[in-house]
Amino acid sequence: MGLPMARRLHGKTLADERGSTVEVIAWNRTAEKLEPLREAGMAIAPSPAELFQQADVSILMLSDVAAIREVLFPAEASEDRENETSLHNCTFIQMGTIAPSESRELLSDILAAGGDYLEAPVLGSIPQVESGTLQVMVGGMVAQLEEWRSLLQLLGEPMYVGMVGSAAALKLALNQLIGSLTTAFAQSLRFVQQQEVPVDTFMAILRESALFAPTFDKKLARMVDQNFENPNFPSKHLLKDVRLFLQEARAEGLRVDSLEGVRQILEATCNQGLADADYSALSAVLQFSETDETPSGE
Repeated sequence: MGLPMARRLHGKTLADERGSTVEVIAWNRTAEKLEPLREAGMAIAPSPAELFQQADVSILMLSDVAAIREVLFPAEASEDRENETSLHNCTFIQMGTIAPSESRELLSDILAAGGDYLEAPVLGSIPQVESGTLQVMVGGMVAQLEEWRSLLQLLGEPMYVGMVGSAAALKLALNQLIGSLTTAFAQSLRFVQQQEVPVDTFMAILRESALFAPTFDKKLARMVDQNFENPNFPSKHLLKDVRLFLQEARAEGLRVDSLEGVRQILEATCNQGLADADYSALSAVLQFSETDETPSGE
């Protein structure tokens, strides 16, 4: 997501009173991923510390909170105090999917280091980035949203949710639905296929019912053709989000029995070499093999 987001932002004019032009400075933990941005004329920072010093605001689009903390607080993993990164007077907009408790901890630690923080996770994928139609959920102070609204509007229309943690919680709730809906659809699809019910008939009935969700049509061809290449959202990231939801929901005393089954299916998907495949690949592991432990049916 970081690559298309950088492309989307670079060179755009902000809809604010100054009409400023966005100039992107990029950094990535994997250096070769920066080459397309370098070729597009964007500045490449040699380190996160130098990026933070140069940028008016830093957008974080990293895989999980461990990666975020590694970038922001490298001294946590090192006894070398010279490895510390100054966050003083730096503003960070965290746009990845992390747990609400993790987001609140980041807020506390960044404020303690003299920086500023808000969360703005997004719903949508690469096509929505490219068209500027992401759903941007903002957690923080209203004044922070107003300060950075014109920047966020280049990616989609931001919606204020509440204080830090609330937008992260909403994003996890939505990603839980992605996992649960996709798994439920894949199970029904596989069942009717095995019962020799025509897929077209199944879909015709489903589309005309209150049960239908547009994501079913988006994943149908992938599941039928077993083509999981060129993912917008890989299985390993959905598994990470499902685990985060389970962690946070259990802490709130919620029953998560059904989602535990989704987690097991996603883990099987990743264990079968489909971690980097589109998450619709979970449909490929629904059939028990001889090595699987078949449930007793009790």
